[in-house]
Amino acid sequence: MMKMYLSDASGKMREIDHIENGCWINLVAPTEDEIRYIAHHLDIPIDSIKDALDDEERSRVEKEDNHVLIIVDIPIVAHDEVDGPIYETIPIGMIITNTCFITVCLQENPIFEEFSKNKIKNFYTFMKTRFALQMLYMISTYYLRYLKQINRRTSEIEKELHQSMKNKELFSLLSMEKSLVYFMTSLKANNIVMERLMRLNYLRMYEDDQDLLQDVIIENKQAIEMAEVYSSILSGMMDAFASVISNNLNIVMKFLTAITIVISLPTMVASFYGMNVPIPYQHSPYAFLIAMALAGSLSAATAYIFWKKRYF
Repeated sequence: MMKMYLSDASGKMREIDHIENGCWINLVAPTEDEIRYIAHHLDIPIDSIKDALDDEERSRVEKEDNHVLIIVDIPIVAHDEVDGPIYETIPIGMIITNTCFITVCLQENPIFEEFSKNKIKNFYTFMKTRFALQMLYMISTYYLRYLKQINRRTSEIEKELHQSMKNKELFSLLSMEKSLVYFMTSLKANNIVMERLMRLNYLRMYEDDQDLLQDVIIENKQAIEMAEVYSSILSGMMDAFASVISNNLNIVMKFLTAITIVISLPTMVASFYGMNVPIPYQHSPYAFLIAMALAGSLSAATAYIFWKKRYF
């Protein structure tokens, strides 16, 4: 899918149907014809567009003769088979040419939607450097937003684990831990790209642009710290719950073993008195009561001993 937008001097943005100077070209899972059309009309290599469509592409920034390519990872939310949230990252590409600003991504995402619906303050499609920095800032903001969602979801799972101790909750925690690993890896790679933009003269920046880039780097580093803290907490929580589950299993096994011993004593007494050999009091009218009393006494005494030793 290919859409093109253009802002006027007042900041009002409209969708256009052909390439104009200062426009924003948004490519989402583009077809081969759309890729070739953009590459031909803007004189950029096809690989610069296709690189951002590789979900394993690393974050980087490159400067060619007539364009700058920035590839970073953005966070997305998917859902598993039981409609639970799964947080992942995918690359997006920003290609800054002399005339246009191009974004490329494998799928629709809320970050593009923020810009296409003109929800960003002081956003103009023709201010290409500012547009790239605003895009990077919005990406860092969404990382922080999803990290808070992961933290809330982790707290909910923790409460459920206190009551149920089912495998479902443990798998959910494992999924959250995996999401944090993805986030930390992507955030650190994005941070390298931003620092290269600050250090190298790839984009022409005014003082306000440099301040904005500094803010982006600060937001990104804050997201890295949050991800590391949450990952450490979640890792410790997983270890703690694994120990709790193992301890609960030991308690259950100890209880069942004690119960087995207690109920085996009446069985043992009944087995002795069921033998086809002469036994004491076999002709007594109270033989059955004596056997029951003996079995009950042995079970009660054993149960009392186990209770004193806190086996129950």
